[in-house]
Amino acid sequence: MMSTGYVTLTRQVGLMREMQSVANNLANMSTTGFRKEGVIFSEVIRGVDGPAGSVSMGAARVRHTDLQQGSLTATGGRFDFAIEGDGFFMVATSEGERLTRAGVFTPNEASELVNPDGHALLDLGGAPVFVPPDARSVALSSDGTLSADGRPLTQIGVFVPSDRNDLQRESGTLFSAKNGVEPAPNARLMQGFVEGSNVNPLLEITRMIEVQRSYELGQSFRDKESERTSKMIETIVG
Repeated sequence: MMSTGYVTLTRQVGLMREMQSVANNLANMSTTGFRKEGVIFSEVIRGVDGPAGSVSMGAARVRHTDLQQGSLTATGGRFDFAIEGDGFFMVATSEGERLTRAGVFTPNEASELVNPDGHALLDLGGAPVFVPPDARSVALSSDGTLSADGRPLTQIGVFVPSDRNDLQRESGTLFSAKNGVEPAPNARLMQGFVEGSNVNPLLEITRMIEVQRSYELGQSFRDKESERTSKMIETIVG
């Protein structure tokens, strides 16, 4: 009886975490460069006394990030950049270097390109990208070479984690790769475009309904099991 309760409880906790990920996805369906996430359910099996010999529980402790590319939207902004293909921009934060697909940048007081949070965009060598304040024209080639008035300035870095399973979401559109990064081999940069979220609202709403129904079914099962246990205790005591 206790095992039944534990099994149901772990399932409900996992479904709650999945519902939270769905809600977060829907809240960020218009966030530039956002990558939708989900949870991975696994089965934990343990031996027990009795004819069954084992009991299994569902666990959902691993978060999964979908790296499928979002749609590209033309903005015409000269500091709006988008990556076509695999790879991430590298930005410098107070916590260290982080990866992102959000490519909206503006020059700060030091004429360095920064994102809306003030994190500096880094070039292929890990240095902040500087644009002369008096530059009349700025152009970005597909290989990441940034030029001002026809003179090459630097090459914007596009990176991938050395270990693809090492990518960890930090917050919002920022990711970390504890085992390091390497240049993305086939990425193509585009100027005057931004990449949208890869969240499909219709699929997420459908997923939300399915999770909610599964949660309600599990709750109904718990209530019935509790009622069955109470009646059995009353019968034994009575």
